[in-house]
Amino acid sequence: MILRGIAARRRPARWPRAGDAERFFLAGQILSLRGKLPGMSAAPDLVLASTSPYRRELLARLGLPFRVVAPACDEEALKLPGLGAEALAARLARAKAESLLATEPGATLIGSDQLVALGDTLLGKPGTRARAAEQLARLAGRTHLLVTAVAVLHDGRVLEHLDVTRLSMRPLSREQIERYLTADAPLDCAGSYKLEARGITLFERIDAADHSAITGLPLIALTSLLASVGYPVP
Repeated sequence: MILRGIAARRRPARWPRAGDAERFFLAGQILSLRGKLPGMSAAPDLVLASTSPYRRELLARLGLPFRVVAPACDEEALKLPGLGAEALAARLARAKAESLLATEPGATLIGSDQLVALGDTLLGKPGTRARAAEQLARLAGRTHLLVTAVAVLHDGRVLEHLDVTRLSMRPLSREQIERYLTADAPLDCAGSYKLEARGITLFERIDAADHSAITGLPLIALTSLLASVGYPVP
């Protein structure tokens, strides 16, 4: 009984209670050392080319260790005149992943991009409250498209997927728009809303094949893409 008590006291401490994104990010950093230190075996390295905390949190849901590296591409230079939302989103997603090829050799790279299309007009991240209010006023009472592209670069292969969601927003008064902006502060979100938070109240209908795509990364399709190149998901 005494020995069991000593063994129990010597058990290693549990993993700190951090969010999934932080936990798998740290695990990815540990795995990236394998093959560099004696006695450690090589492991696939998964890198998300993004600065978005939303995409980081989404990718953590798949349970795979990964690292996050900011893409090194000029997005504005890639926005050529005449490109529609689908073509542009796909172009940007692939460019983000390709921008890390030189600095992350041998890694599997994930790039993603998202655009809001109201007819022929593309809406990006507002950046300011005034622009956010203007975007919501334009979207109110109308149906728009949310286009989300993902590209996976693995061993010389490029795997791509495009997700298109139709969203119908309620008519909104100026007071409702201002109240919503105070609640969610969606200044870093294309279209100026956070559907995973109070933004759900802005809509009367959403037609989506994959609701995770709305937040920024289509996990259903990404699971299939990663599984096809050997990652253990699910």
